[in-house]
Amino acid sequence: MDALIYTAMSGAERALRGQQVHANNLANTDTAGFRANMELATAQAAPGYGYDDRHMSQLQANAISTKQGTLRATGRELDVAISGSGYFAVQGPTGEAYTRAGNVTLDADGTMTVNGMQLLGEGGPITLPQNSRIEIGQDGTVSIQSPGGMGEMQVIDKLKLVKAEGSELTKNEAGLIVARDGQVLPTDNTVQVRAGHLEGSNVSAVEEMVATMSLTRTFEVQMKLFKAADDMTTAGNRLIGG
Repeated sequence: MDALIYTAMSGAERALRGQQVHANNLANTDTAGFRANMELATAQAAPGYGYDDRHMSQLQANAISTKQGTLRATGRELDVAISGSGYFAVQGPTGEAYTRAGNVTLDADGTMTVNGMQLLGEGGPITLPQNSRIEIGQDGTVSIQSPGGMGEMQVIDKLKLVKAEGSELTKNEAGLIVARDGQVLPTDNTVQVRAGHLEGSNVSAVEEMVATMSLTRTFEVQMKLFKAADDMTTAGNRLIGG
């Protein structure tokens, strides 16, 4: 069988995987704080006799788009968005993870959560006592006012805010952002937040649709190459058999 078939199939597999990535991005166009995935692939020579004249597509770990989404004012005291680069730290299913989602809620114990995960501060999960008002400062400081609206605001904790280059990050099985090397990211005091705002998804529906159409055409080309390789093999077999 001609090795071109394997090349065509690896290219078709890459196109199929790429379509899945872009379809997932489109499904999260309205998800607050969602970071678009970017599918990556490289060419790898298939070794053999003589020259390495066959190359296959090798899939790489998906990268994350660090482009900022649109900030929308909500006026809700628990909504918070990161201004510029950076991430919130949360307690994920398998350890510390990171997110741009800032739609914070309080559970029955007063613990701050994002999408059901505990929001982390400098000392771990942030749990607020009874209060009449909550305020989140530009530096991530979380303050409350005592019940009854009396007295000054008291600092309870500070959000753990981290920063990393896009090349250093990936997503885990739960769709949360983690460090590519598996390490916990340190606090970065330069990260700034905006209270009363939410960041939308950074997915561009138009760009994702164009990418999906391009991958569909690529898949069709690979299928034509597969058919051409099969035809050439069949013709060669006839000549040898004749």
